[in-house]
Amino acid sequence: MTAYDTGAHTVFYHRYHIVWATKYRYKVLEGDLRRRIRDIIRQACAELGVTIIKGVLSRDHVHLLVSIPPKRSVSEVVQRMKGRSSRNVQREFPELGKRYWGRHFWARGYFCSTAGNITEDLVLQYLEEHGRDATGASR
Repeated sequence: MTAYDTGAHTVFYHRYHIVWATKYRYKVLEGDLRRRIRDIIRQACAELGVTIIKGVLSRDHVHLLVSIPPKRSVSEVVQRMKGRSSRNVQREFPELGKRYWGRHFWARGYFCSTAGNITEDLVLQYLEEHGRDATGASR
């Protein structure tokens, strides 16, 4: 059985696979820097009510499977995670900026895909069956 999340007036199951990379795909996410970015991402998600289901930091990119409440947009969540981590990392690790890329830590943009417990085919099949109403009234 799927565990649904709840809000004040909602029950939802929103799962998003989000990926973003360092600028120029530099392989710098190691050691103290890696731990600090992980902590910043966790803090930003906690503030937004986002649940991290699974997260992996590779040497040059971040993979997250998260549950985002309906009142938050994916772009808002990614903006908070990337913005805060970039700002804090550049302040706390000043040697990175001089050595690598100036004012930008992450590459522009991100990848996002939904990850649900049912497929689009099942939804379409359900809607087809649901459309056959015994009363003949449309919904």
